[in-house]
Formats: sequence, C-alpha cells, structure tokens
Amino acid sequence: MKRRSFVKASLLTGTASTILPKMVMAESENKGPLREFYELRVYSFSNATQQTIVEDYLKNALIPALNRIGNKNIGVFTELEKGKQPRLFVLIPHSSMDGFVTQENKLAKDATYQQQAFAYLNAPLAMPVYDRIESSLLQAFTGMPKIELPGTSTRIFELRQYQSPTEGAGKKKIEMFNQGGEIGIFKRLGFKPVFYSETLIGAERPNLTYMVTFDNMAAHDSLWKAFGSDPEWVKLKSMPDYPDALVSKITSTMLTPAAYSQI
Repeated sequence: MKRRSFVKASLLTGTASTILPKMVMAESENKGPLREFYELRVYSFSNATQQTIVEDYLKNALIPALNRIGNKNIGVFTELEKGKQPRLFVLIPHSSMDGFVTQENKLAKDATYQQQAFAYLNAPLAMPVYDRIESSLLQAFTGMPKIELPGTSTRIFELRQYQSPTEGAGKKKIEMFNQGGEIGIFKRLGFKPVFYSETLIGAERPNLTYMVTFDNMAAHDSLWKAFGSDPEWVKLKSMPDYPDALVSKITSTMLTPAAYSQI
C-alpha cells in the first residue's frame, strides 16, 4: 500500500493510528487469498420519516455510486423486532484497505452522486435525517476471506457479535473459527454464512462479528438446536484451548433485507 494511502487511513480515527499499521502489514504479508474489509453502518432513527429519507438515499444515491467505483454486494437490512423504530444496517464490502480509505474522496468527485444525495447530505440542522450513525471497520477471517451470497430467495439474516474479555481471548476465539473448524461446522449443518470478521475499529472491542442466513425462523431455531448438540461442536468446545470464557457477551440481531439490498 502506498504511503499516502496509509497516512489517510491513520487520520480516520484515533484508534486507527494504532490498529491500521498492524492490519496493513498483515495484509501485505498475507500469502493466502486476500481478505475483504467491511464497513458496517448502523443508522438509528426517531421516526419513520427519517428512515424513509435515508433509505431513499441508499437506494438512489449511495449504492449506485458505490457500484460505479467498484464496490459490489452492498447489503441493507432492517430489524425484525417489532414495537420500536427499527435501526437500519448497511454492509459495504471493500476488496482492499485502500478502497475504504479512498471511498469518500471518490464520492465527493461524483457529480451524479452529489446531486442525488443532496437532500440527505444537506438536511436542515433542525431536521436531521437520522439520530446517529455507528460505524465499524471489519476484516474477513482467513477461513472465509470473501462474502458468500445466499441467493435471491426470501430469507432472514442473523448478525451476531461475540465480545471477549481480553484481546488474547478474542484471537483464540477467531482461531476456533478458522483453525478449530467452527466455520466448517456451520457450513456442514446448513447455516449459509455470509461473512465472518474481526472488528478492527468500532465499539465493544475486542469482538468478532458474523452473519448467517436462514429460510425462516423455524429453520433458524432448528439449525441452532442442531448446532448445540452436534458431536463435532461438543468436542471442539470441550478442548482446553477453547473455554467458554473466551466469549464474555453474545449479541444477536435478526434482520430482513431491504428490497434493494444486493445481499
């Protein structure tokens, strides 16, 4: 990666100044398939009007512009949970770190994007179009270096985050997925994973984040029950190297894709 791109990356956030150098070095030394990076955005809203404006922006401005600069398979999801104003989850894959770093500059030079995104980018101060955006930068696991699309049939998605009490514990849990074979167990049982990743920059670190997909909630419940009693999984989690304490908290969010989502 060129020095000027690295400098841009280091200025993104205070956390980036310590994390990105190690991550860029790891990328350059990687002898296997290049691992994708993922930007995960979570929009929160106070009302349905805000959500409508943001969805219009994503559908008609951001996604077409990202596609033009080479970003494919943009995912947009809403929460299945009823009874509250849902959050909006946006997943943007990048084939390299440079793609993430240069994305905003490319969008700024895209006249079509600037025109189509005007209402979103220039919302009145008294009428913001969202409450907050929470963003994370993720890197795919070696055991699944690229997104795997689940197909076009109607599906539900589960986004899961495993927090660890220490960074060492977090690395051991990632090892459990990669070298330990946990990813293989998921695939063998029919979970249809979309991606597995480590959070490089974001809240609640250290953690890993992954997405799996199901035909419906009945399939979700059935597959998780099968996973819990699977002999290979029972053997794996009983190994001294992989105690339950590697994970201190699990967060699960059930999602449904927007009609214009590319995942």
